Amino acid sequence: MKMVTAFTGNMKRAAAGLKRINLDGLRWRVFDAQGQVLGRLASQIATVVQGKDKPTYTPNRDDGDMCIVLNAKDVCVTGRKLTQKVYYWHTGQVLCICTIIMVCSYIGHLKKRTLKDQMTLDPTEVIRKAVLRMLPRNKLRDDRDRKLRIFPGSEHPFGDRPLEPYVMPPRSVREMRPRKRRAMIRAQKKAEQQQQNADGKKGKNGEARKKLHEDTILLKEDGAHTDCHSNGKPSVSKA
Repeated sequence: MKMVTAFTGNMKRAAAGLKRINLDGLRWRVFDAQGQVLGRLASQIATVVQGKDKPTYTPNRDDGDMCIVLNAKDVCVTGRKLTQKVYYWHTGQVLCICTIIMVCSYIGHLKKRTLKDQMTLDPTEVIRKAVLRMLPRNKLRDDRDRKLRIFPGSEHPFGDRPLEPYVMPPRSVREMRPRKRRAMIRAQKKAEQQQQNADGKKGKNGEARKKLHEDTILLKEDGAHTDCHSNGKPSVSKA
């Protein structure tokens, strides 16, 4: 992973809020999102930004490290989340009436956006929302959010910092097969099921025809036996 590259983005946005962070004793951890699953990556970032990977972790203190996430545009999702996952938001305002605080939400103007559209507009918000929703909703949440710096590509303005690349833990489960491979397996299973159903119908029809043939033979034999008896009757002579 290339750590130092020329940064051509919005420097003001990239360095926003750094003055409010006490950087003494903090490490600068670098996460490469390229090829990583969104949820697994967000869980690791949430652990580091809270300081849970340190033996000195305390829930009421903000001891988390600075987290720099690169290549946010190349993050991966599993299944059909790219088209089925939807982000919702709507406007609202806070009204103070006689020391009573009321929150008015205009749910009638609900807006939505799929994950695919959000990745096209701003892929950094996808990772930011995933991490923030894994953090406790307390007074330390905003401070931890300031320690999270996400960039769509490999460019970032923190090349002069002592950066430490973060190594993702190995996955203990097997890798998921590609979507085309899974689709081919489903098609093969469907074809086998259809073939089994067709063979079952043929077997049932063959048994029915065989039974009908046997019944026809029995009827013919009964008819022939009756004819023989009628022909063998003694004739009665008229007086």
